[in-house]
Amino acid sequence: MKDKYYITTPIYYPSGNWHLGTCYTTVICDALARFKRMQGKDVFYLTGTDEHGMKVEKKSAEVGLSPKEYVDKQVAGLKDIWARLGINYDKFIRTTDDYHEKAVQKIFKKLYDQGDIYKSEYEGWYCTPCESFWTQTQLVDGKCPDCGREVVKTKEESYFFRLSKYQDRLIKLIEENEEFLEPKSRRNEMLNNFLRPGLTDLAVSRTSFKWGVPVDFDPKHVVYVWVDALTNYITALGYGSDDTSLFEKFWPAEVHLMGKEIVRFHSIIWPAILMALDLPLPKKVYGHGWLLLGNDKMSKSKGNTLDPVTLCDKFGADAVRYFLLREVPFGQDGVYTNRSLLTRINADLANDLGNLVSRTSAMIAQYFGGELPAPGKPTDFDQALVDIVDGLYAEVDGAMDGLNAPDALIAIWKLIQRANKYIDETMPWALNKAGDKDTLATVMYNLAECIRIATVYLQAFFVETPDKIFASFGVTEDLRTLESARHFGESRPGARVVKGEALFPRIDIEKELKALEEVKEVKVEVKEEPKKAPVENVVDITEITIDEFAKVDLRVAKVLTAEKVEKADKLLKMTMDVGGKERTVVSGIAKYYTPDEMVGKSVILVANLKPAKLRGILSEGMILCASDDEGNLVLISPEKGIKSGSEVR
Repeated sequence: MKDKYYITTPIYYPSGNWHLGTCYTTVICDALARFKRMQGKDVFYLTGTDEHGMKVEKKSAEVGLSPKEYVDKQVAGLKDIWARLGINYDKFIRTTDDYHEKAVQKIFKKLYDQGDIYKSEYEGWYCTPCESFWTQTQLVDGKCPDCGREVVKTKEESYFFRLSKYQDRLIKLIEENEEFLEPKSRRNEMLNNFLRPGLTDLAVSRTSFKWGVPVDFDPKHVVYVWVDALTNYITALGYGSDDTSLFEKFWPAEVHLMGKEIVRFHSIIWPAILMALDLPLPKKVYGHGWLLLGNDKMSKSKGNTLDPVTLCDKFGADAVRYFLLREVPFGQDGVYTNRSLLTRINADLANDLGNLVSRTSAMIAQYFGGELPAPGKPTDFDQALVDIVDGLYAEVDGAMDGLNAPDALIAIWKLIQRANKYIDETMPWALNKAGDKDTLATVMYNLAECIRIATVYLQAFFVETPDKIFASFGVTEDLRTLESARHFGESRPGARVVKGEALFPRIDIEKELKALEEVKEVKVEVKEEPKKAPVENVVDITEITIDEFAKVDLRVAKVLTAEKVEKADKLLKMTMDVGGKERTVVSGIAKYYTPDEMVGKSVILVANLKPAKLRGILSEGMILCASDDEGNLVLISPEKGIKSGSEVR
């Protein structure tokens, strides 16, 4: 029996405003699924759309369509983009699918019957774009801590899921199973910002709108969109239906892959629901970074997007896929620019791969009449190629197991670049001129073999180019497998080699940059700082008593680490040592001090300030600074070195 491999993207909200950032997760999952299929695994790759909620109900009304008519139109557009990018999913689920809605109702009723869901009343803040509930203390400047947009005060009857009941089990899961949630930064964020401060029960139904899965035993309620969405991972496999064969075969998932902004739902709420259902947990939840444009996450609502259709039409699906898979350090944020895309295409695809294929096929056509020769006399440079091939499978396999497509491509490109160097070292034109056909045959065979092996691996990442290369070099189906690529020397002499068209024509970068500027849908908003009202040179001091001052606990703290807070220009997140104990502190000093400048500094910390969440991060204190009327700001630090934790009196 084949090993199974179940991999999922999050299901996408059908806004119709699909951009390059939307494609990132899906292309990564597609490459992983393709590679696992090449390894002989029984793969099930799931993607789809999350179609319920207040956002859809409002948007459809604005354009004069029913919610279902609206999402049908948007889903067709998304599927077209996936087809252009060669996304080879096994199932596309829609949360409006009848079988899914029925299964969600069964899950909700089961949790209600066993006491994990109860009826009460919700009062708090709701962010419609994020479909998220927030408490007053979680808001940042009165706005959603995730997207920074306006929230609305909501009070309504609601069913609640006993999320707090599973807090200890969730902490144990994430603390003891380091592979469950990756990368490490996401694990620390969930533990420190959400789990350890304490979970509250989750409102899981709404009555203020109708576009959702009805609670069948209380029809005025619809199921909270995130509960509806998360359960797709099991309903797509038949859970809650009459046919559970796929569920029994593929669950639990090997990987849930998503952007970091929704890790909280997948690593806290989703496992808690599965625990309540007494079902196995997914083996891994991975929250990758964002594809940034203008130093901000690509988002249509922010006006900073790039149309993937335009890029695919201009440069081909493989060029777009290669950029997404190669350019972004996995787990971290990556930045898109038109120049970086064009440079990758020219340097890696046109110069390295395209040039190697073109030169080799042309030389075989010229020197051997288009027939792959058998190797003859060896050269001093052959073994370097064999050594790379011998270790290539282990490198690519290890990288893909670690969900690290960039490293897998780097390993493949070592072979491609070494083959190009081999041409310069052996100088086939000189061998031909000298009449050394025996050595020339070896060189041509070895180059064709390197191309074949590299192309076998590239089948996981590209959707059009491998077949073109195989056709050019007469590579038969049995020599397109991973097993054949693990051994150097499998190509068969006599194969017909023809010079095909250029795989990736070289681009005039400056000319293409101008063309892209005319068609791209990009509008990066630059927010101006509000002007401060002039302040008179008067020091206004409010007096306090000595007893009031005595309540303030000031301590010396040493900054161990510092980093900028995503989507917040003013904030730095710092880890501090306070007398041997670590604290996380968020401070609005990013415009005055860089993270590197802060590391190692001793500062004065208000140590007994009540913790508060800033941009979703629990800040455990406040550091002291001085500022003047002209906007200058400086840290307050001890005059001389003194150990951390020392009391300031």
